Amino acid sequence: MRVRTLFLGLVTATTIVGLTASGCSRNNIEAVNLANEGDKARGANIDDAISKYEQAKNLDPSNHRILWKLATAYQKKEQWDKVNETLGPATKLAPDHANYFFLKGYALEQMAVKGPTPWTECKDPLEQAAKLDPNYADPHFELGQVLLHTDDEKGALEQYTKAIELKPDELPFYGPLADLYVRLGFLDEAEKVAREGVSFDKGDVQGFAVHTLLGLVLERKGDVSGAIKEFEAAKKSCGQCNEKGQNIAYFNLGAAYAHANPPMKSQASSNLLSFQKTICKGGAAARFADECTQAQEILKVVGGTAAP
Repeated sequence: MRVRTLFLGLVTATTIVGLTASGCSRNNIEAVNLANEGDKARGANIDDAISKYEQAKNLDPSNHRILWKLATAYQKKEQWDKVNETLGPATKLAPDHANYFFLKGYALEQMAVKGPTPWTECKDPLEQAAKLDPNYADPHFELGQVLLHTDDEKGALEQYTKAIELKPDELPFYGPLADLYVRLGFLDEAEKVAREGVSFDKGDVQGFAVHTLLGLVLERKGDVSGAIKEFEAAKKSCGQCNEKGQNIAYFNLGAAYAHANPPMKSQASSNLLSFQKTICKGGAAARFADECTQAQEILKVVGGTAAP
């Protein structure tokens, strides 16, 4: 037993010496162990995981895989400045990792939404991600978002389209492209994109935006029955429709019911009253002032008790 213990000790010592000689120091080993502990903790306690990753990073700041784990942990907490800060050195240590550049660009994008980070700062890492991996759709989509905010509508159209070409079954890619075509006045193109998008609808909340956009396009083109069908699908997608921006489903559907031939008065009244109750008497009333006014006027025509 004594011989076995000595032998194991010798193996351990020899292994450590060998690892050290090959450039893997005790700090490197301890850093990896801490990162592994962080992996185990992140499902239950993301703050504990971040603490482990930070300790690991301090022990071995040259390990880009540890930096990636730390960045994605900060991503989970939506601490975008920390994500960006962490991925700065990671992209230098591993300049061929497209996902590092993508997440850095995405973090800068989230920072730009809140300000004061300029939107132009998001472009370089996203472009680098797309260059490193020609089959990576997400950088193109986010580039579209960035270019739209820098008033480059042509560039945004190209990037949204490229994202869809690379990943055609990604339903959320279709909404912004269809919406941009609507804003530019290209209704036929918007309808084509939206119809292609809804073909990938799985009946969940992701279908809300594309069904809504297709309904708006059809409404503008005079196809009220088609619009009603899409607005009904949009409302079904969002369920209770109580998340930010989803309450518009009640207005869209109520207005469409009112303009049907013949008017579907009871359905119109029910939806418009729900819209008034949730939006026009709440904190979002100013943002939807036009819709609230229209709802009031339509209710006078179709019946129902309009809110004062």
